[in-house]
Amino acid sequence: MATVLMCRRWPRLSRVTALSTTAKRKAERGGSKSKKEKRDKPGAAKSGTESGATIQLLKPQDYRVLYNPAAYAKGRAGSQQHVGRDSGQALGDTFTSPGTAQTFPAASSSQALPPIRNALPKPSSTLLEQTILATLYKEEAEKEKREVHNSKEDPRMFQKGRPEYRSLSCDSAEPAEILPAEEGDSILQSVAGCDGSPGILRDYFLKLSRLPAERRAALVADPRFGALCHRAVTALRLFSTPDLIHILKACVPLAVPASHSLLNACETEFCRRAWDMSLEQLLLVADCWRCLDRSVPSYLGILFSYANLHWKELTLPQFVQLLYIIGEGRRSPADLVQKMESTILKHLDAFTLEELGAICLGLFKSLTDISDHVMRRIADRVCLQMEDMSTYALVNVLKMLRYTRMDHLPLMRELGKVIPARIPATNIQGIMHIALTYSSLHFFDEDVLAAIATLLPSKVSYCRSKDAAKFLWSFGCLDYEPANEEEFYSSLIKQLHAKLHEFSKFPEHLLTALLGLAFVKRFPEELIDFALREEFVQKTKGSKYNLDKDLFTLGKSVEIECPTYQGSRLPPQLCQEFTEMALSFAEKEIYVRPEIVEATSLLESVLGGPEYVKNHMILPHTRSSDLEVRLSADGRPIPFNFKDPVAAKNLKDMGVSLTDDLMSQLIHGRAHSQSPVEVGDKARIPRQERGDAAGAPCLGGGARSQAEPKAGLWQPREVRLALQVSNRNHFCYGSRRLLGLHCLKRRQLRLLGYQVVEVPFWEWFPLLKRTRSEKLSYLHYKVFCPALLTKAG
Repeated sequence: MATVLMCRRWPRLSRVTALSTTAKRKAERGGSKSKKEKRDKPGAAKSGTESGATIQLLKPQDYRVLYNPAAYAKGRAGSQQHVGRDSGQALGDTFTSPGTAQTFPAASSSQALPPIRNALPKPSSTLLEQTILATLYKEEAEKEKREVHNSKEDPRMFQKGRPEYRSLSCDSAEPAEILPAEEGDSILQSVAGCDGSPGILRDYFLKLSRLPAERRAALVADPRFGALCHRAVTALRLFSTPDLIHILKACVPLAVPASHSLLNACETEFCRRAWDMSLEQLLLVADCWRCLDRSVPSYLGILFSYANLHWKELTLPQFVQLLYIIGEGRRSPADLVQKMESTILKHLDAFTLEELGAICLGLFKSLTDISDHVMRRIADRVCLQMEDMSTYALVNVLKMLRYTRMDHLPLMRELGKVIPARIPATNIQGIMHIALTYSSLHFFDEDVLAAIATLLPSKVSYCRSKDAAKFLWSFGCLDYEPANEEEFYSSLIKQLHAKLHEFSKFPEHLLTALLGLAFVKRFPEELIDFALREEFVQKTKGSKYNLDKDLFTLGKSVEIECPTYQGSRLPPQLCQEFTEMALSFAEKEIYVRPEIVEATSLLESVLGGPEYVKNHMILPHTRSSDLEVRLSADGRPIPFNFKDPVAAKNLKDMGVSLTDDLMSQLIHGRAHSQSPVEVGDKARIPRQERGDAAGAPCLGGGARSQAEPKAGLWQPREVRLALQVSNRNHFCYGSRRLLGLHCLKRRQLRLLGYQVVEVPFWEWFPLLKRTRSEKLSYLHYKVFCPALLTKAG
């Protein structure tokens, strides 16, 4: 009943499969799971609970929740990696009972908490009721605390682990000794009459920075404070460097605006003095600029040049602090990359786990390309101590692992053991990065994905547009529909509607979300109509990403899979441009791949000539090629390709040499990758092999003519084959589970009347090293399989 009601909220949500099919899949999934013993995972708790009450929390429409990495609680309390960390953030403290914690919807902001306060018992309520409501309020407050993110403070947790960071960083915490508010007035009154000496001005700033927070907040607008700043600017060159640093540090608790004239003058003066300062002072000043949220590219350029000259003098804390500054500045100095790599390897065993996470975050934010060797060494260290690592630091390592495309199997296996239990205590952005790591590395782990899917509907209100999009993309990319799929997808689609205003600024997020949904046969028509409107298409042109391919894939998929769709569509001229762009790329990069060229040539021999096979993209929007073959109902090849076949002609001219090294790369990928048989024991058989959509009806002539505009009329009882010469990048890592885009392609080929024939890489690539007769025999069987002709008849 819950599923039916959920669907009724979205009357225009097109779904290729019916609810009965969904129910059948759930039954099949349940049956298969009972055959093997699954380990316990807190994230896999049932969505239904035994609670008898539901509390609805208010959510202001304009509230935007970010994340709180400090709340990525770890499994063990008391680890040395958590020096200075609030023990209340430990997993056991934040979730006293999984059933209770997941019963109530997550609050969206601190402003959402009053409804619980208002629900406190009246005088007549029993003590038990009071206790229950007080407990619920505490749990909701803890949830709220975990979802609040301070982008300045949270990445600085590593600084709590060593006392050396005190001299390298600006502590923005409340001062130990608070001065009375009246003393602030006394100081400001005396500014006009003071002699303006550097020592007195410095003391004024230091004392004002120790006022109560509410008094400090009003200082910037006070004309007397402006006069003090003016005096400081006038005397700036008279200050010693330590005194000038004290003034800059005082500006942090005083919350001086980044554009303030005092800071302008300070930046100029520090740039002038930089070469006479110590590395410790340079790093401290850089940290102050970060706390003040001021962009100082000139100063950072000097800092990096200085560090380059004095690299051998860097201590371990100075190196980590420097990498933190590099990350926060979003700038990677090219001349430092090699030195950074050698220093990481030098201190690898001495770094704390939090420092290792900070290093990875700095590299990730600055888009620093480090070598596979260094990333593998970092992953090796993390793999051995993952249980002792905070989830925040671990997620930072995963970001860099994702950026370098590192397929580190031991780390991913260990992650699958550690992370499901941490999902309930991890905030939404941390969970998003975990899901995105799995999809980016094409690594399928059902336990992790199930834990995420179980928790997500209760926390979906915390999702930004980016978070919702990445979740949908990740699950769609891995072609995974969880046990609570209707609740999971409905909640995320609802959040997309709520965040619709954000997509004008970030159009890439909407396309990411809609493609992820399309992979699993879900087409929310209102959102699709919005994405294909001319205004939105124009906004995609201003994105820093090239979104043409995504628009093309979405638009053509809707044409093929949603025959009743009446909304906006891509203009034919734009589709033609995208098609030509895709075909141009394919001719240079896809058609000429050795495994495809070889298959094309051999099929010509099997069938009788180049006119019987065509190497092309039947569906250009799916970005991969097909070998098309046509057979009559009685199994005779039908000639249809009367143009010069690109791949067949190129075979003799290319001189492709199938060396042992090339074959090893084709079969295994990188030298350190393991074979599919070693890793694929947990992988699910691809959807089309289970029979889903195998008998899908062919759409009308309109959709077919758009998908293949130059094809002639279908001949009676003609069999059209689309041979898929796949490679390892079409599947989840080390498995035979097709990725979402390739599931979508095969589904659409069937809808257009094609019989999809797999020529999988684990069969075809080893054959490339065998005799010609063996390869001909294999392809002959693939084309003339009796089952294909039986279906056609």
